[in-house]
Amino acid sequence: MISIRRRMAATASAFMFVALNAMPTFAADAASTAPLDEGGLGEIIVTAQKRPENLQATPISISVMRGEDLVNRHVTSLLDLGDGAIPSLKIAPFYSRNSALIVNIRGIGVLSDANQPARDQGVGVYVDGVYLGRAQGLGTALFDIANIEVLKGPQGTLFGRNTEGGAVNIVTKKPSGEFHVNGTGGIGNFGSYKAEVHVDLPAFNNIALKIDGVIAHRDPLVKNPLAGSEGFNRYDKRGLHVEAFWKPSADFSADYSFDISKDESTAQYLNLVAPGTNIRAAAATVQPDRVRTANVGVPQRPSVGNVEGHRLTLEWEAVPQITLKSITSYRKLHQTQFDNGSASTSMSTTPAVLAPRGFTGFQFARDSLALFDQNQWSQEFEAIGDVGRVKFVAGALYYREHVSDNAQAFNTNTFTDAAGSTFTAVLIDPATQPIDRASHVTTRSIGAFGQATWTPAIINDAVHLTGGLRWTRDSKKGALEIVNNALPVTRAGVVGEIGLDASWSRVDPMVNIAIDLSRDVHVYGKWSTGYRSGGANARSQQYDPFDPESVSIFEIGAKTEFFDNHARFNIAAYAGSYKNIQVDFVRPFETGGIRTTRTTLSTVNAPGTGGLHGIEAELTVNPLEGLTLSASYAYQYVRIPAAVNPYPNAAGVISTLAVPVYQTYTPEHSASGAIDYELPLNGFTIRAHVDGNYDNGYYSTAADPRYVGPGNPTNILQPKTDKAFVVNGRVAVGDIAMGGSDATITFAVWARNLFNEQHLRYTTVSPTSGQGGFFNEQRTIGAEFNIRF
Repeated sequence: MISIRRRMAATASAFMFVALNAMPTFAADAASTAPLDEGGLGEIIVTAQKRPENLQATPISISVMRGEDLVNRHVTSLLDLGDGAIPSLKIAPFYSRNSALIVNIRGIGVLSDANQPARDQGVGVYVDGVYLGRAQGLGTALFDIANIEVLKGPQGTLFGRNTEGGAVNIVTKKPSGEFHVNGTGGIGNFGSYKAEVHVDLPAFNNIALKIDGVIAHRDPLVKNPLAGSEGFNRYDKRGLHVEAFWKPSADFSADYSFDISKDESTAQYLNLVAPGTNIRAAAATVQPDRVRTANVGVPQRPSVGNVEGHRLTLEWEAVPQITLKSITSYRKLHQTQFDNGSASTSMSTTPAVLAPRGFTGFQFARDSLALFDQNQWSQEFEAIGDVGRVKFVAGALYYREHVSDNAQAFNTNTFTDAAGSTFTAVLIDPATQPIDRASHVTTRSIGAFGQATWTPAIINDAVHLTGGLRWTRDSKKGALEIVNNALPVTRAGVVGEIGLDASWSRVDPMVNIAIDLSRDVHVYGKWSTGYRSGGANARSQQYDPFDPESVSIFEIGAKTEFFDNHARFNIAAYAGSYKNIQVDFVRPFETGGIRTTRTTLSTVNAPGTGGLHGIEAELTVNPLEGLTLSASYAYQYVRIPAAVNPYPNAAGVISTLAVPVYQTYTPEHSASGAIDYELPLNGFTIRAHVDGNYDNGYYSTAADPRYVGPGNPTNILQPKTDKAFVVNGRVAVGDIAMGGSDATITFAVWARNLFNEQHLRYTTVSPTSGQGGFFNEQRTIGAEFNIRF
């Protein structure tokens, strides 16, 4: 451990030394206002500090995907960034469900199950300043995107709760007030098609209007042998976005946005990668590689998510130095989550179960339904100003969210012979099945924050000192309503709904010192904190509450440009502590002091302090006119202390053995590189893009820190996923003029996973049922047509 930290510190120090010595005469250069030469790398504007700023002059670690980057990578939704386009960002489905996404930055975000009403993720996702409170609904199709800013965490001061890992800040394109149409249509393999249109209307009465529509469809990637049933990993996405921007005067504007989306998808297919010790049915074939057809057919329905949102942003320049801003938002979602993708690992059992009649009558293929309803309302006020040598932002936020869920699970298939080779499959109406669990919770959060940057009159204004502070109070009130289709029963034997009424207060500070060594070389050092809210586990018997977890990180970085603005190199190194980590433990169901072998899942704040450190680097070079080379790399290390299950097992024995807990979706090494080339010719332009994305594998399950000892199976050391290297590409012929009009057209072909690389993106091992895993998506290719005028 010490040697790893020393190597990391030495590497970071070497990079910082190069940056610090790049321009030795910084005092004179810092005040230079000479214009940049023509050509080179364009300026990237970000809003990470609540105001538009140059990426290079913003002293925090940020990665940006521009709108054209998303087009080049054929990104339809956030899930398509899961191939590693930004190395320190990991996005993945929650288990097999494309309807709920896991989002991690710097290895912080979700340790296990955030697919519950009273649990939150550690990375905040924002669209035009509005926080999206649930993992459900994040898989909808993206509208007309200007930038996706990935702000490395923690971001607790300006963004607040649930940003201990950082924030994903999505910025859409605004109405221009001029008439423009941008339309795209395309088709691809697996029956895919996509159509999107963006219409800017001419301004009238100082109102600019923009309309965005998108449709995206893909047939299943894995076929279902059961006739008439849905295949696996299909999607159908539809969305409409309308935005009106009113600017009646130079100092006031009102921006209203409405969006509505429908996201329909089916579960991904879980392969039986390797058998366990159980006896397998004849139909339970081992499938160690990615397949086109499932080994058995199962009834399956799509998960359907309906999302709707309203936003009103008001800006008033009260005086030339101060702008007041209000962001009001209301959003709601209704999500059904069906999952019958794991039949392949459920067709085995012990000899004792098979002894009477073999597999005849044995049920398998667990179809689950999780129903999720959520609505949220938020109001944020901001004051953004520049007074003398001080830039500041101050504000307050109120957030209210109501979430309810229920869950059911039932087997749909039954073997009809002793060998387990033939079976019946029945599509079951969930209304006829018992409710396994149901809960609801209302979250309220209030906060106030302020951040100021002072540039003292020294060294040609090259030093910038920033301090920030945020106070937050969270409260959650709710109840566990149903367990096993009945009122819950506490461990003391009391029958009735079990309530949750908890609140927490936090103060998250931030300190930053930045120095402009020259016009093109900026260095900084930063300390900040953040947290993930507390809550309760709906899978527990007693709705056990848990407290927030928190992160504190020191970060140093350098942002540099050189070769006359034709090269850009940014680097950051960080180290910090991870406290009160929310860890799940298995405990037996218990009533009146009597424990059973049935297990439940409780979440506690594990004792001890974890650690995390890493390095992030990005290089962009424009060596020739039209040619851009880019590369990025992230080293991430997260240490969670080994944990002891504090609960007794069914026999009443409490373990004293600490077992490992793994940070999930956190590859130690990940990298991405891209080549972009643009060649203008007579009457058209050729554009080519290729990118490659690598990671060296990660844990996809946090393991099961259960009791280890007599009468209990030994805890299995979970394997990491496979190493991955995915290549995407796009070639376009564009800017083709249409007659005498100002319209232009573009033809393009694209490929995702160009070389059809295969790796397990999720895997888990049971000694009895074997190893199961989800493979990455196979190669998808297509062609598209775009028209602009």
